[in-house]
Amino acid sequence: MTAILPSEALGALRAAVEQEMPAAVRLRRELHARPSRSGQEEPTLNQLLDALPGGTGAERVAGTGAVLRVGGPGPAVGIRTELDALPITEATGVPWAAGPGAMHACGHDVHMAALAALTRALDRVAPPVPMLAILQPREEGNPSGGRDIVSSGLLQAHQVAAVAAAHVQPLLPAGAVACAPGVVNASADEFTVTMTGSPGHAAYPHLTRDPVLALAHFVVGVQQLVSRNTDPMRPAVVTVGTLAAGEAPNAIPGMAAARGTIRAVSEEHRDWLHERLGDVASGIALAHGCTADVLIHRGEPVLDNDPVLAVRTAKLLTQLGAQVTEPLRTCGADDFSFYGSVAPGLMLFVGTGGEPGSGLHTATFLPGERAVSDVAHALLAAYLAGCAAITS
Repeated sequence: MTAILPSEALGALRAAVEQEMPAAVRLRRELHARPSRSGQEEPTLNQLLDALPGGTGAERVAGTGAVLRVGGPGPAVGIRTELDALPITEATGVPWAAGPGAMHACGHDVHMAALAALTRALDRVAPPVPMLAILQPREEGNPSGGRDIVSSGLLQAHQVAAVAAAHVQPLLPAGAVACAPGVVNASADEFTVTMTGSPGHAAYPHLTRDPVLALAHFVVGVQQLVSRNTDPMRPAVVTVGTLAAGEAPNAIPGMAAARGTIRAVSEEHRDWLHERLGDVASGIALAHGCTADVLIHRGEPVLDNDPVLAVRTAKLLTQLGAQVTEPLRTCGADDFSFYGSVAPGLMLFVGTGGEPGSGLHTATFLPGERAVSDVAHALLAAYLAGCAAITS
């Protein structure tokens, strides 16, 4: 395999990142202990900026986010981290656990500390190409922080020519990195279906039009959008997550509602599922003498990794001694996908080898401290692949 960088240059950059690890691990613990929920990230942002060289010169964006440039003028490589935590009460038992109400249950504390290590290292060694550290709010909430940063125009103003991010992943062995070209995450949209009928006494159902029954048929029928309408070689998910109807057991209400999510791995498939879900709701409502109101909120688009960045990053990871594992493709979603509309993008998944029952978005999720180093080196590889794309 042909090396992208001379081993001496790569070794110097790797050493610079490794020198930052003790401080980065301490920062991770501090960030983990003081999480901020989506839209309330100001304390976390300030804490992170205090740890970054030139943090006082960061440009604010998307309310509680910022970007910080390292290096001179010209095209830059963007590296994103997320600032927000989840509304989960932690149950890890470590001395630096968060208090009630919020927790970094998705690894964002690790991502922030890793990007801090990379930023500080590049500031020390003079980066071959400028890097733009993207400190993004609201990855876990709405409105999407990624969408807002992209629409702000700041990435274009900084001439971002490639953008990358990394996410810890307990489904992979500790230290392994998935670096696949093509689609790695699905689009993610939310829907609300409201059935409206005629209320009445439960003992006289013939005098009503029962929206609960209609909604129950919708919940069952909508599953067939995937099982009997989509190509089994093209993954899709339709899940109903909440149901709401009525207040009394002996009364048929006038309204019943369901909320859920639609996932797809192609934009064409995504639009088709939206249309068909509306058809199913309307048809079932009509059959039960009800009416259906369908509201679909478009969320993250498909996350499609740039093939050139993926191949170059995989080679650099190998040079750095990391284990590049098989592709990981899921119907999970991440608003990093919005950045692909500005520049070629790459999402890496870094294994943490988690215990069963302690996965992402659980109260016991706590990657080991080596994850900070693993993510930092993965981001270094992605940054250097972006440099190669700019200078080649």
